Amino acid sequence: MKEITVTGKTVDEALYNALQDLGREFHEVDFKILQEGSKGFLGLGSKEAKILVWEKDSKERQARQFLTDLFQKFEINVDMNIEKTKEDVDQLNINLKGKDVGLLIGKRGQTLDAIQYLASLVVNKTNEETKDDGYTRVILDIDGYRKKREEVLINLAKHLADKAKRTGRKVILEPMNPQERRIIHTALQDHPDVYTYSEGDDPYRNVVIDLKD
Repeated sequence: MKEITVTGKTVDEALYNALQDLGREFHEVDFKILQEGSKGFLGLGSKEAKILVWEKDSKERQARQFLTDLFQKFEINVDMNIEKTKEDVDQLNINLKGKDVGLLIGKRGQTLDAIQYLASLVVNKTNEETKDDGYTRVILDIDGYRKKREEVLINLAKHLADKAKRTGRKVILEPMNPQERRIIHTALQDHPDVYTYSEGDDPYRNVVIDLKD
C-alpha cells in the first residue's frame, strides 16, 4: 500500500496534488491532515497545508496483485479483466486471456478452481485499515471456459437423465465441485421423470440422478 506526504496552499489543493501523483480517484484513497494551511497576517507567517495520503487496499487490487505475482512465478503472461458486481453478495468476476493461460485450467478445471479458491482467501481477509470484512465471491474464468463447461454439463445431465429413464436405474456421476454439482441439479430440477441429490463427502461428493416414483 503506497502512501505519500503532500503539501498545497489548502487541504483541497494538497489532496488534488496527491491524486495526480498517485494516479488515483478520490474514492480510492484515504488521507490524514497533518497541518492546516493558513495565510498568515498580511502575507507573513503563511503555512502550507500538509496531508498524508494512502491508497485504499481494495479487494480488486488485492486480487489483481495476488494473481499477478502468482502468474509471474509461472512465467505466464496474462491479460486480466476484473469487474465487480452486486448480487446477493459482492462478486469479483475475473477473466484471464493470454497465449498460455490454458495451462491454468487443469483437468476438468481443477487448477482453475484451486487458483480461484486461493484468490477468494486473499480478498476475504479482514482489512484492518478499511474494516472491510464483508464476504466477496470470486469467480475466476479463462477465456470463457466456465461457460463452455456449463454447456457441457447441462448436455451431460440431460443425456444421463434419458439414460436413467431408459434403463430404469439411477445414474451416479463422477465427483464434482459444488459449482458443477449445482449446474447438474439446476439443469434437471424441473425434469418430469428424474430427480437429483448429492452424496458422499468432498472432494469425492457426487450427483446421483434417480427415477421419480
